[in-house]
Amino acid sequence: MPTEAVGQEAVLDIFPLRPFSFDVSFNDRSFAPTRRVFALQAGITALRYGPLELRGIYQYYSHHTPTFGTDQHSLYANPRWNNFIDLLDFPSDKPINRLLRHVLFGPLENRAVPYLGAMLGGTLSGSGFSPGYLYGGQIGVRFPVAQGFSVDMGLQYTRFQVDFEGEFGWSRQWLFTIGVRF
Repeated sequence: MPTEAVGQEAVLDIFPLRPFSFDVSFNDRSFAPTRRVFALQAGITALRYGPLELRGIYQYYSHHTPTFGTDQHSLYANPRWNNFIDLLDFPSDKPINRLLRHVLFGPLENRAVPYLGAMLGGTLSGSGFSPGYLYGGQIGVRFPVAQGFSVDMGLQYTRFQVDFEGEFGWSRQWLFTIGVRF
């Protein structure tokens, strides 16, 4: 019998099999307070090297109330570390990472790809379109469903500079996304 393989060499993969991702959210509130929010996010995975991948993301966010309206366009790099939970591969008899996978993902523990990511880029917002910085982080999980198709859920926090009605300052946003990757 051949010996068991203990590792696999990482290979640089440019524009991998599932490079495209899309997320959409819509919120139309008619009571307390009245507002309409629409967000669209599209991304492309530029390269992958072992558990690391580098993505580019474009995000459009529109927020309108009866008294004001603003649109923002963001473009940022999104490096991710896939299966970061596997760092806890100890002790040898009952690894912590297997226990966490079982508790978090249940019967899908072997299919789940948990990830940890960062965001760094820029944003254009408000009517003045003054450019600003954007940074943040994210944590999530991707579930491969079929060859070339997966469902992605994540929680991301971003902090960005905005130009709103002549005022320039920092804003922050928590965003829960559910999307698909092709």
